[in-house]
Amino acid sequence: MSMDAFDRLLRAARRRRYAIALALALPWVAAAAALAWRLDRGNPAVAAGVALAAVLVAMATGWRLSRRADRGWLQRRLDASHPLLEDSSALLAADPSRLTPLARLQRQRVLQRLPSPEASGARVPWPAAGIAASAAAAVLVAAAALLWPAASPLDPSPDGNRTAPTAAAHVALRLVERSLAITPPSYTGLPAREGGTLDASVPEGATLAWTLRFTPVPEAVALEFIDGRRIELARDGEYWRAEASAEQPGLYRIVASDALPREDETLHRIDVVRDRPPSIRITAPAQTLSLRTPGQLRWTLAFEAEDDHGLAASADMHLTMTEGSGENIGFRDEVRRISGRGDRRSRRFAHQLDLDALGLSEGDDLIVHFVVRDNRARGAQSTRSASHILRWPPPQASEDSGMDGVLQKVLPAYFASQRQIIIDAEALIAERPRLRDETFAARSDAIAVDQRLLRLRYGQFLGEESEGAPMPVADHGDADDLPPPPILLPTNDAEDEAEAWRGMVEAQQQDDQDHDAGGHDHAAGDEAAAGEPGRSGFGQAGNVLEEFGHVHDIPEAATLLDPKTRALLRRALGEMWQSELALRQARPRDALPPANRALALVKEIQQSDRIHLARTGTGLPPVDFGRRLSGEREGIASRRVPLAAAEPVEDIPAALWRALGAGSDANAIDLAALQAWLAADGGGDRGTDPLAVMAAVDAVQRDPACDDCRERLRALLWPLATPPTAAPRMRAEADATGKAYLDALRRGGDE
Repeated sequence: MSMDAFDRLLRAARRRRYAIALALALPWVAAAAALAWRLDRGNPAVAAGVALAAVLVAMATGWRLSRRADRGWLQRRLDASHPLLEDSSALLAADPSRLTPLARLQRQRVLQRLPSPEASGARVPWPAAGIAASAAAAVLVAAAALLWPAASPLDPSPDGNRTAPTAAAHVALRLVERSLAITPPSYTGLPAREGGTLDASVPEGATLAWTLRFTPVPEAVALEFIDGRRIELARDGEYWRAEASAEQPGLYRIVASDALPREDETLHRIDVVRDRPPSIRITAPAQTLSLRTPGQLRWTLAFEAEDDHGLAASADMHLTMTEGSGENIGFRDEVRRISGRGDRRSRRFAHQLDLDALGLSEGDDLIVHFVVRDNRARGAQSTRSASHILRWPPPQASEDSGMDGVLQKVLPAYFASQRQIIIDAEALIAERPRLRDETFAARSDAIAVDQRLLRLRYGQFLGEESEGAPMPVADHGDADDLPPPPILLPTNDAEDEAEAWRGMVEAQQQDDQDHDAGGHDHAAGDEAAAGEPGRSGFGQAGNVLEEFGHVHDIPEAATLLDPKTRALLRRALGEMWQSELALRQARPRDALPPANRALALVKEIQQSDRIHLARTGTGLPPVDFGRRLSGEREGIASRRVPLAAAEPVEDIPAALWRALGAGSDANAIDLAALQAWLAADGGGDRGTDPLAVMAAVDAVQRDPACDDCRERLRALLWPLATPPTAAPRMRAEADATGKAYLDALRRGGDE
């Protein structure tokens, strides 16, 4: 046998001593836990903590006792129980290289004679009697702790002595264990959770499971909500259990049916998170109206949808085709189901429409909108997107078909701004050394034309006429035969159009004069020669006013600008005229100062935000002088409209806010009306938490004399009150001068 056998004997002895120590200590661990549970009024957490601590102490003690069995202890134990070892067990611990030959021989003999662990006698025998006695004592202690009657508190008597407990003096009802398990609806994909608090924020439709344990055990337990709902708990051994579905938020407290007082009557809150409908964001096309491009055969549509819990795997695409035009337009509807990609809360949908397969033709519209749904179990919520239109423009009709020479294609009027005129003039000055005189003068004159057009444009606001307009012609019997005057726009070719029109008019008049001279209108010619007004003549004042004059005697009809702005505009026109004059003379450097002054005036005019409108009359009917001052009132009805009394609106939050003021009677506060108003209106749209208001109302109801509770409720009611209508301001009392004037009026009326 080798030294390994000696080590095995030592390990077996240590294990036996460790097991004996644990067998003696474990019954006392249970007794300590029972005693702690009783001393802490049935708190399982304290009992578990004491039991764990006792187990750790027992394990540490057993380990220390097992370590006392060392090599020396084992040698002594072997020498005492086995004579064949010849008291030579100590040689087993010595170094063989340092022993004498005789000692080494004896050591080999001892190793060969070592017994097995079972027959060595090194193991300490089990102390059966000691273990039984320890277990019996521990059981007695635990039974005494569990079965000893609870001590009733002694109430002090008025004389200061403690009196014996009465039947009405019970231990307060304590909630020693609580648990709220929340199981969200399966469609939400949210995990179930459980916590030791009775307040929770849960998704709509979640299942709530309460598990409660009290000491002492009450006869019945219920959850009582402030809004009147009540959930009875069923007893399951030492526990009380109940389940309910969370459909609306609420405040509740735990109530017992017996008369045992509660240590904790706190309100608990359940917030319900509503399931929001899905949202849609169109990504293609970017605009709601798209025009079909030449050669386009497909129309790509894409959108993204999101939901707080989950979307359906597919969406509906509604197509509406418009065919025809005018009163013969028709509609054709179609619904297609499309699939999306992505996770359950966010999906992307894309689809391409074949325009040829849909039968889209010129002049037709294709209207598309999408509908997505969530996966709510009780009635899926849907959201519709905005409509997108693909329009195939109709063929353009010829504008001049059948009307050649009648219609004119006129470009819109373009004006160079004053700042652009200044920039062009400065650029011309910078390029002067590189330009010939003719080119320089032509470009300066072109800038002058722009300045003139801008001046005429601003001049229209002062009632001025556009230069170059056709003048009125003389009276003519066949004036309807003259060509109509053209519509002159403030463009560069306006002068050419006006000159062409004048030539046409003069040619027509010359033809008429030649025709009259041939003998067809001699009488008229003689009368004109005699000075009679058969035709407008040169130098006649009346004809001059009729031909060249027009009404300017209504200043308010000439402009919508106030006098100050009109003066600024008149100054700006003057500066523009000076700038145009210098540009016409090929002096752009001299045109810059007035052009800059005109720009400053134009900027000042643009900042004017007041306009002056012409006054209009009231248009009263004419007075019937036949009935005036007659004193007769027949047929005259009263025009007074009776004022309807405003219906009083009861502002419950404001009335309760005033009633909760300091010094008010607590019994006169009508909190029931506020609770009914909160149930109907809620007040959530005014930025106030309805549950917080209801909790404050409950606190005031339970303790009307609590000033802090009142102030807390008043602070929550203030945002709910309707702002009062502003009262009319009273007229100030007349001063001494005013009173004297009123007295004089009264004296004059008496006389």
